[in-house]
Amino acid sequence: MTTSPERLQRWLDGFASRHGPVVRVADEHVVRLTAEDGSVAEVEVPFPPLTGGLVEHVLRDRRVGVLLVRLGGSACGVFDGPQLVGSKVTTRQVHGRSAAGGQSQQRFARRREGQVRVALAAFADTAAKVLVPVAPTLDAVVVGGERTAVDAVLADRRLAALRPLVTGRLLDGPDPRQRVLEASYEQLRAVWIRVADPA
Repeated sequence: MTTSPERLQRWLDGFASRHGPVVRVADEHVVRLTAEDGSVAEVEVPFPPLTGGLVEHVLRDRRVGVLLVRLGGSACGVFDGPQLVGSKVTTRQVHGRSAAGGQSQQRFARRREGQVRVALAAFADTAAKVLVPVAPTLDAVVVGGERTAVDAVLADRRLAALRPLVTGRLLDGPDPRQRVLEASYEQLRAVWIRVADPA
């Protein structure tokens, strides 16, 4: 499950009220809460490592780069707190897979592979223009879309400065467009929690 940073304290209080006093054990990535009745909640720390109290940590404004990639398009942006201060959307046509057989299928597959290469190169160009120049100022980079496409774009040598900054879960969503990029802010801030009730 997820909750917003603004609702995390209320969720923690509710967990304790439902299950009894809790013992907290934290590392850089996870805060584990074990309640009196044996229930356990594991809170994934967004933007690790954890610094200070958990609620204080999740509420902190950050400067975050976002890279969303699907084969039909990419969107790059920089959030300074909740403000999207820079962005660019790139689209490229990539045909779907063909069910035809024989030589026509092979020609289609070669054409599609070429379209994919061109598209991924264009998306890497966008990331290089939007994110790489500001990489030293970013607290993190969050990625989303199709994992294989994201990985292929990040493998571009020009984006080496971004790779160590990538953190968090892969954001899910439709084809990257400006409105999808703008809406990604709440998703990238979401706090993931796993709860296990006593056996």
